[in-house]
Amino acid sequence: MLPGAAAALLCAALVLYGLRMDAVLQRGLSLPAARSVASMDETALLLRSIVPPLAAGKHKGQDGRIGVVGGCQEYTGAPYFAAISALKVGADLSHVFCAREAAPVIKSYSPELIVHPVLDSPNAVQEVDKWLPRLHALVVGPGLGREDRLLGNVQGILEASKARGIPVVIDADGLWLVAQQPALVRGYHKALLTPNQAEFSRLHEAVLGGPVDSEDRAGSVLRLSQALGNVTVVQKGERDVISDGQQVLLCSHEGSGRRCGGQGDLLSGSLGVLVHWALLAEPEKTNGSNPLLLAALGACTLTRQCNRQAFQKYGRSTTTTDLIAEVGSAFRALFET
Repeated sequence: MLPGAAAALLCAALVLYGLRMDAVLQRGLSLPAARSVASMDETALLLRSIVPPLAAGKHKGQDGRIGVVGGCQEYTGAPYFAAISALKVGADLSHVFCAREAAPVIKSYSPELIVHPVLDSPNAVQEVDKWLPRLHALVVGPGLGREDRLLGNVQGILEASKARGIPVVIDADGLWLVAQQPALVRGYHKALLTPNQAEFSRLHEAVLGGPVDSEDRAGSVLRLSQALGNVTVVQKGERDVISDGQQVLLCSHEGSGRRCGGQGDLLSGSLGVLVHWALLAEPEKTNGSNPLLLAALGACTLTRQCNRQAFQKYGRSTTTTDLIAEVGSAFRALFET
């Protein structure tokens, strides 16, 4: 048995969800339908294996340069939460590409973020594209809003990111854009969508032309992923359901009943880092599993652990700032102890 991390991850009940389609279960990659204690230990090891070790010989930026695309006049907290979470998880540099009016506010939250006030400029796509070769992953949508000019620029940024093969985590109003134009992500296997219940329903209606089957949540997530060309979908909820169109994973790690705004930003920011690490990991470290699934599993578990720890301290008054303060100890408990 693994100490610490395995015990915490065992509590997460990260299992292959029982689907109606036997063929899907038979196509499972390295995480079998029958979950023994040994296989749960293996899952814990796989999650731990994608975390790069700290070493004195490393240079700045080697463990992750993450970009967050979002932030407008009304919404400045969300891009900050996502970007600072990426740093707290272990990225070396975190950039925010936001609207001009949002930039001074976001800068005032933290001197550790690199803030680019370009998202509402006429040449926004070109300005962001200059930075893309330096970035390992993009988180698109926190605090974006739905102003047409910003959405048009983000569409161009997504296209430029796909052309360069950069992983993209899409959340919040980035998902609203995808619901309007599913072709933006269809078939792009380095895209991860992180919808909550309302966002998932909107995507499901737009892509599949009908309502979500409330009696078959796992099947609904699976079918949406397949309809988008096996894009990884992380449906957040009481239990997080994750699918790449071939497998469905369930994260039931204990959190709390507190649902303050901003927790999804913590998840998306941490997911940006973990996706980069998972894609860098050698195949033997992931044992043939889809790296994006492992990254999503890790980010969901970490977010829930932060929620749990913060709630134990602050109860009903818990806010996302409290959760972010727990990232370091939660990460150690899950992945390093």
